Amino acid sequence: MYKRSEVPHDAAKTPTPVASPEGRLGVLIPGMGAVATTFIGGVLAIRRGLGKPIGALSQMGTLSMDRAPSEGDRLIRDVVPLARLDDLVFGGWDIFDDDMYAAAVHAGVLAQPTLDGIRSDLQAIRPMPAVFDRRYVNRLDGPHTKSGRTKMDLADQVRRDIQAFKAANGLARMVMIWCGSTESYSQPGPVHQTISSFEAGLKADDPGIAPSMIYAYAAILEGLPFVNGAPNLTEEVPALQAMAQQHEVPLSGKDFKTGQTMIKTVLAPAFRARLLGVAGWFSTNILGNRDGEVLDDPQALKAKEISKLGALEHILQPELFPDLYADLHHSVKINYYPPRGDNKEGWDNIDIFGWLGYPMQVKINFLCRDSILAAPLVLDVALFIDLAARSGWHGLQDWLSFYYKSPVTPAGVLVEHDLFKQRERLNARLNQAAQAAVRNAEMYAHHKTRRLSK
Repeated sequence: MYKRSEVPHDAAKTPTPVASPEGRLGVLIPGMGAVATTFIGGVLAIRRGLGKPIGALSQMGTLSMDRAPSEGDRLIRDVVPLARLDDLVFGGWDIFDDDMYAAAVHAGVLAQPTLDGIRSDLQAIRPMPAVFDRRYVNRLDGPHTKSGRTKMDLADQVRRDIQAFKAANGLARMVMIWCGSTESYSQPGPVHQTISSFEAGLKADDPGIAPSMIYAYAAILEGLPFVNGAPNLTEEVPALQAMAQQHEVPLSGKDFKTGQTMIKTVLAPAFRARLLGVAGWFSTNILGNRDGEVLDDPQALKAKEISKLGALEHILQPELFPDLYADLHHSVKINYYPPRGDNKEGWDNIDIFGWLGYPMQVKINFLCRDSILAAPLVLDVALFIDLAARSGWHGLQDWLSFYYKSPVTPAGVLVEHDLFKQRERLNARLNQAAQAAVRNAEMYAHHKTRRLSK
C-alpha cells in the first residue's frame, strides 16, 4: 500500500527517501461520536473556508530545519511531505447508524451555523456497523453492530469493510484512528503474548480480546497504521506489536492528551526546573458527553484514571529529588454530569512549597471543550502516522508521544511526559522527514539534469 517512488540507483548511499503523499488518504475511525464528528466536521469546514485549523501543528506549526536564525522557520506543511486536507476521505464504524450530520448535532460541539455550511458533506458519511462487546463498554448499547460466530469472523468483516471502502473511494492509502469509548480496564494475559496465541484467541472467541484489539488486528493485516486515542490496552499487547513489526505497520498511542493532563505536563516541568516542591496535586473533572457516561462505569473510569495519573511521577522523578517529591499525594477524579455535555470543567489544587519549606498553592479552573481540544490532535496523528508509513518507520512511534497521556514506547525506549521534551522529539523526527524531502528533490533534479544533458 505504501510503495516508495523509484529513485536513481546512485542514491543508494543516501537515507531512505520519504514516499510522496500522492493520491487520496482514507481516515477510518472506530467510534464516530463527539471527537470524530468534531474532527471530520472541522476539516470539512476548513476546506470551505469556514474556520482555521487552530491547534493542529501539521497545519500551523513551524520547523527551523537547522536553518540560521535570520532565515526564520518554515511551516511544517510546507516542508514535510504530508497529505493535503483536500485529499482526506472519512469513514468508520459506530454502534449508532446516524449519519455524521445527525451525530454532530447530537454531540452538540460544533455550532449550528458551521454544521449548516457542511451539512450535505456530513450527511454523505455514514458509519458501518461496529464491532461491539457490552462487557467492555458497560454503559452504552446500540443497534448498529456486527454479529459473527467468533471474534476472528468479526475481524474478517472489518477487513472486508476496509477493502470495500478503499475500492469505493479510490484511495491510495489509509490510516485507522480509534476514537471510540474507553474500554474497561484490563491487563495483558496469555492470549495477548504471541501472534499465534492471539489468533487462536480470536478463533476461540476469547473474552480477553477487546473490540479495539480486533480493529487493530484487522488494520495491521490490511497494512493500515493504527492509532489508539483512548486509554485502552490495545497496542500495548506483545502480539499486536509483533504483528506490526512483521507487517511493517506503524502503531501509536495511547489516550489523547487534551485538557487537564496537558496542563500538568506543562506545569510539572516548571516546578521541577525551579526546584519547587510539590506536596499534593488534586484533580477533579465534570463531563457530560457520551465519554462521561462511559466513564461513569468504575472499570472504564479505572482505565482513564491510571492513564491520567502516570505523568507526574515520570516528570518530577521523586527518586532523584526525594526532599521535593517523595511524599507527593496525587489524586484524580472524574464525575459524570450530563448538563455540561462536551464542555468539560477541570479543577486542580496544587500544594507546593519553596524556600525553607514554606507552603504555597496554585489553583486552576480549566473550562475546556474536550472534543475541540482533541480534534486537531486527530488530524495531526492521522497525517503524521501516514508520514511514518511512507517513510518506512514501523512499530511503535515514540516520537508521537506529544499527543498522549500514556505514551506507549518500544522496549528499551524511556517514556517521556514533559510536553516540551515531547515536542523536541516530534520536531526532530519531522525535521528528518523534511531534510529527506529536500534531498529527494535535489536528487531528482540532479538526475533529471543528467538525463537531459545526455
